[in-house]
Amino acid sequence: MSSATESLGARRKAIVLAVDDSANNLRLIRGILSRECDLQVALNGARALELATMNPVPDLILLDVMMPDMSGHEVCKRLKQDPRTSKIPVLFVTALGEAGDEAKGFALGAVDYIAKPINSDLLRARVRAHLRLHSRELALESMVQERTHDLITAHRNALLQLGRAAEFKDNETGMHIERMSSYSVLLWRHLALPEDVVEDFRLAAGMHDLGKIGIPDYVLLKPGKLDAEEWAIMARHPEIGAKIAGKASSELLRMVQQVALTHHEKWNGKGYPHGLNGEDIPLIGRIAAIADVFDALTSERPYKEAWEVERAMALIRQERGEHFDPAVVDAFLAVLPDVLLLKERFAER
Repeated sequence: MSSATESLGARRKAIVLAVDDSANNLRLIRGILSRECDLQVALNGARALELATMNPVPDLILLDVMMPDMSGHEVCKRLKQDPRTSKIPVLFVTALGEAGDEAKGFALGAVDYIAKPINSDLLRARVRAHLRLHSRELALESMVQERTHDLITAHRNALLQLGRAAEFKDNETGMHIERMSSYSVLLWRHLALPEDVVEDFRLAAGMHDLGKIGIPDYVLLKPGKLDAEEWAIMARHPEIGAKIAGKASSELLRMVQQVALTHHEKWNGKGYPHGLNGEDIPLIGRIAAIADVFDALTSERPYKEAWEVERAMALIRQERGEHFDPAVVDAFLAVLPDVLLLKERFAER
């Protein structure tokens, strides 16, 4: 539930901010509304903007139009541009009566006009009505946010279960998923990519081999080197993973698709499945590629011994500009101390 909704539910009286350059008008409004709400007052636009962002924010603003220094129209415009105050209903209280004045106010985001001289009964009725409407809008918005959160959580849980199914089928362990996705997040943050989707990327990176669900066991679990026919079958797993993720109906699914599809592409165009090169490969695929290869090299597998970190890094440096994006290699070198800490933290048990 939003803080605004909680505040309306917890207080006996709503907070109304009245803005007018006339102290007499403010005294009149206070006399009319004192039993209806907790009233704040401002004699100019600058003070109104200051009060509007204080916690708790007003539930409604009564705003004069004709004021020196900053008009009510300008105050309303600034209120609607600020995410902290954009949803507060604004009612203009003004002596202006032209249709064009009202149209301008509504275009700026006001919800109503009350003409001066103020009619006490009309002001109380309009304030009550808009406070009720605002409260209902906040409650509805809160309900939508909660249900959206529930759907996203269910979606993420379903993907996690699908990822675990891929782990059980493969001979790689869950620790590989933890290490690889954690390395990927280190790179994401070092490259200053958007923090608000970093957890989606963590999950998507861990789903890079989702398509191995569709690879036959005799290929997937073969302890030795794959022959040409078996390799062709194995090379299908990026496209299978992208198909399992389905249509990109969300940012998370789009990331899962891209990571699954492109983590075996190479900067020089010699990767698979589509032979993309350079920046044609999505950045999240380029990040996942180096994280996946480093962990594969430094982990023991049924068909190989684990490489020492120095040997693995020598190969990564060698493949800078060939297999890997040079900028991502440089980022990996910069975060290598943290990579090694994560390698130890998520070591095989």
